Amino acid sequence: MAGTVRVILYTTNESSLPDLRRALTSLPQIRLVAEFEEPSMFAQAVAQFPAELLVADLDPNPALVIECLKQLKDTAPDMPIFALSSQSDGAVVLSAMRAGIREYLLKPLNIEEFEQAVGRCVATQTRDREPGKLISIIGSAGGVGCTTIATNLAVELAELVGPHQKVALVDLDFRFGHVATLLDVHGQFTVADLCSTPEELDPQMVQKALVEHSSGVLVLRRPHSFAQAEMITAAHCANVLTTLQEMCAYVVVDGPTRHDPGGRSVLDAADYAFFVIQLLVTSVRNADRVVQELAVQGFNTDRIAFICNRMGRESAHLEVDQVETILNRKLFMTIADDWRSVSSSINVGHPLKTEYERSRIRQDIHSLALKIHAPGEYAAEAAKRGGLLSKFFRKQPASPSTSADAVEPVKTPPVAIGG
Repeated sequence: MAGTVRVILYTTNESSLPDLRRALTSLPQIRLVAEFEEPSMFAQAVAQFPAELLVADLDPNPALVIECLKQLKDTAPDMPIFALSSQSDGAVVLSAMRAGIREYLLKPLNIEEFEQAVGRCVATQTRDREPGKLISIIGSAGGVGCTTIATNLAVELAELVGPHQKVALVDLDFRFGHVATLLDVHGQFTVADLCSTPEELDPQMVQKALVEHSSGVLVLRRPHSFAQAEMITAAHCANVLTTLQEMCAYVVVDGPTRHDPGGRSVLDAADYAFFVIQLLVTSVRNADRVVQELAVQGFNTDRIAFICNRMGRESAHLEVDQVETILNRKLFMTIADDWRSVSSSINVGHPLKTEYERSRIRQDIHSLALKIHAPGEYAAEAAKRGGLLSKFFRKQPASPSTSADAVEPVKTPPVAIGG
């Protein structure tokens, strides 16, 4: 199965939803762009969300769902539909096929059969371009540096893709977001203006709401008021992001800041879900709790990658290898601590690339962008840097006065994370 496959999921079975979501997203190409539970909303969902596949759980009322799917086929005849059901009755299967359902899959879902069916389905589809990659930057706590990383990552990606492709930056901290402040951009419209209607978004409407920074990054600002922030739903978020993916090579999201259905919908659709932590017990504990909760909800936590920010500060005996053991995965990237450069960059409203191009933190965020956009080139650069460093830090023979036996090793006490 080649390329990204965006899936709209319909089900009313809340008890089995986590297992179903986990099974679907176990395939790395699958992105859940929308979930709903009202069969009357089939046509609206397909109109709102660009997708290659609709997966519909027929239970507990196959006849009703099949009838709604039959009506959908009249308005969206090219949308492939897969049906899931615990019923193997021939009459139900025949009725589903007559309604235009492409594949009828029995529960529990056999993921190999599903993958083969998706492969057959996608092989017959053509599309002008792959959707842009969605990158979500979420934090283990407030103040860990998500906005700084998201903003500067978007600027670095814009340079890498060049002038013929676009990078969007979306502020999903609807109350206290500062993406626009960090880039010193201003505009009349915000994400709230795009979320004021449930209908399909017009590209001209989206373009009108975006503010272009001098780097080429297209910025979608947070709402002006708290009241507007309260009106934005999960469906609104997903609709805006999927529309932007149709327009841009990358969509970088500062957020979500809430781990509710709206926040999870962003993570379900993300190609990269970066969790920003620090070498602090509270930060690692929060990260562990969020990951466990997402797993309970059926999110494929293997899709989460961790970025450790502010490396270099006194970590009070908490080391990277301890954090990797606790979180049960290697860190995707570490970013240096450089508060002086960051604070100055924020206060003047310029990205790090403009004011502090040679700073360590800017170089680290550039490496992050390169690892996403051109992993082969990043690996080559990393190997080159490693080779140069090994020449400078080649181990020297110990002299009598500085032998290993003469230096007592530092003992690091254990750090308690659980609880």
